[in-house]
Amino acid sequence: MLGAFVRAFRTPDLRNKLLFTIFILTVFRLGSVIPAPGINSAAIRDQLEAVQTADESGIYSLINLFSGGALLQLTVFALGIMPYITASIIINLLTVVIPRLEALKKEGQAGQAKITQYTRYLTLALAVLQSTSFIAMARSGQLFQQQIPVQSYMPNDDLLTLITMVFTMTAGTAVIMWFGELITERGVGNGMSLLIFTQVIAMFPSSIGTIWQEQDTWVFVLICIAGLVLIAGVVFIEQAQRRIPVHYAKRMVGRRMFGGSSTYIPLKVNQAGIIPVIFASSLLYLPQLAIGLFGQESDNAVVKFLNEYFVGGTHPVYMATFFVLIIGFAFFYVAITFNPAEVADNMKKYGGFIPGIRPGRPTAEYLDYVLTRLTTPGSLYLGFIALLPMVALGASGASQNFPFGGTSILIMVGVGLDTVKQIESHLQQRNYEGFLR
Repeated sequence: MLGAFVRAFRTPDLRNKLLFTIFILTVFRLGSVIPAPGINSAAIRDQLEAVQTADESGIYSLINLFSGGALLQLTVFALGIMPYITASIIINLLTVVIPRLEALKKEGQAGQAKITQYTRYLTLALAVLQSTSFIAMARSGQLFQQQIPVQSYMPNDDLLTLITMVFTMTAGTAVIMWFGELITERGVGNGMSLLIFTQVIAMFPSSIGTIWQEQDTWVFVLICIAGLVLIAGVVFIEQAQRRIPVHYAKRMVGRRMFGGSSTYIPLKVNQAGIIPVIFASSLLYLPQLAIGLFGQESDNAVVKFLNEYFVGGTHPVYMATFFVLIIGFAFFYVAITFNPAEVADNMKKYGGFIPGIRPGRPTAEYLDYVLTRLTTPGSLYLGFIALLPMVALGASGASQNFPFGGTSILIMVGVGLDTVKQIESHLQQRNYEGFLR
């Protein structure tokens, strides 16, 4: 493994890609600690270390996770990559609904460039909305649940300062998008995924230190062992796939013979990735938003019900709802991202067939059957991974800064494996041994 890293840095073009990626990630992390204009982040940091009760439930925990803790410090990159993720999800969903977007998707590289441009515009719009809402929450004290005096971290809250803060955070989101595209184009790996990976990893040292301070030594050791076992299990499932064999018949085009080859369609067990967990977390934040609007002390029966069962994230009703939503969103996302009928038509067009299955509609039905059987255990796996940290929090009494959360583990393993595979492919092109021997 270490020898492979040495060979990677000895290869000039691969070394330049790796150094460029590290440089961009370093600048990205520096921007995550620079406070926005008008914010005293040192006061926030000192107060958070004292109270340790900031609001880290629902979608805000997800945004704080993807910003590497920058959200609760109101820095230039406070929004992190979350606006881009949300915009990408919305565009993917609209592609199925809006014929114009679906036509662009089928146009190839030119159409994809247009969709990417639309995603950028939507990202900036969402960044304006999110930065405005977070600054309003910080100004009213709701972001920190009234635990930190507003005057200590926002001494000047006039209109010009607030507009400057919104502009700065929105510009920070645009810079993050640019960083991601630079890494994808000139570096190694997927830029946006690596930025998320960096922010998640940045939360690990402080989270592990918090558990070390709050728990006994044997509890800390057990949590670390359980985390390693969980990572190994996630690696195993993320690598698991069903390979559908495909044969292509020989055909004559002009004077040349094409086809006659064999390949396969790789269908992963976790075909949906982490998207269902993000969808479910976003939807379950709505009850907390309703409670924030009406107030926890409201006499409304619906507010009382939501406050009892959907606040805190450890009630069995909340967990069961979260689990069911993840399963439902997993099937929904796989259905809109993988079209068996389209795959079957493309195979038929180029003379491909699955052994024992007739081309056309029988092939589409077979692919749909296999995909459903794969998505069932994949969705159960996602629900289990997402619920395990909640059960651990309730059983051990650990803080919300739990380092082995389901979302963070899925991100770290998925992005790590993808990046290592890309580096390995670069090495194999030069007849070197890769990382996986």
